[in-house]
Amino acid sequence: MTSKDQIDLFNLAEVVTPAPSADFNPDLIPTSAKVPIPPGTYSSMDEMKVHCNQCQRCDLGATRTHAVVSRGSIDAPIMIVGEGPGQNEDETGIPFVGKAGQLLDKILDAVQLTEADVFICNIVKCRPPGNRTPTTDEMEACRPYLLEQIRMVDPKIILLTGASSVKGLTGDKRGITKIRGEWLEWDNRLCMPIFHPAYLLRNPSKEKGSPKWLMWQDIQKVRAKLDEIRAQG
Repeated sequence: MTSKDQIDLFNLAEVVTPAPSADFNPDLIPTSAKVPIPPGTYSSMDEMKVHCNQCQRCDLGATRTHAVVSRGSIDAPIMIVGEGPGQNEDETGIPFVGKAGQLLDKILDAVQLTEADVFICNIVKCRPPGNRTPTTDEMEACRPYLLEQIRMVDPKIILLTGASSVKGLTGDKRGITKIRGEWLEWDNRLCMPIFHPAYLLRNPSKEKGSPKWLMWQDIQKVRAKLDEIRAQG
């Protein structure tokens, strides 16, 4: 990287997002991961959803039933980013509707977070066969869609559920048990890695120090931070 390419970190407010080049053709986005998705490409989730359901930027497009784009409020202060759709999500086109999603809803409800408070999506929009972990190439191919979602929602807090979500957005490769519950800063946004609800289903104990007990500490911390942000206006 040359000095001309470097951004003065003390003048981030002055950085202007470059406009798409004159020869940019958005119709090519779903056909190849080599085609960039410039900021500002989409004006709505519905517009992006059309591309996601046509997308062949990675091999997952060949096996999906539906692309799974989002649920929740476009004005939500909290964005929750999962790993990828499961079978229920692939069939319905809606994220977190299976058992893990039902548990997530209960966790949010326990601290009075409603559908209006959260926007839920995934690192990859199509189901990996057999619910396997998305590959690095798959996450990279889909990441520009996620960046557009973050731009449109403009959340105050981003919750990253599981190690793949953390790695897929921030590039941090640390294990989730090492960083869950910690506030991380990414792109001038507050992020917190948390356990994936599916992991909690496999570890049902609620004893002190258990994954469910730790998740309860984390979600209370998130609720407190949201209240603090709102109080600051």
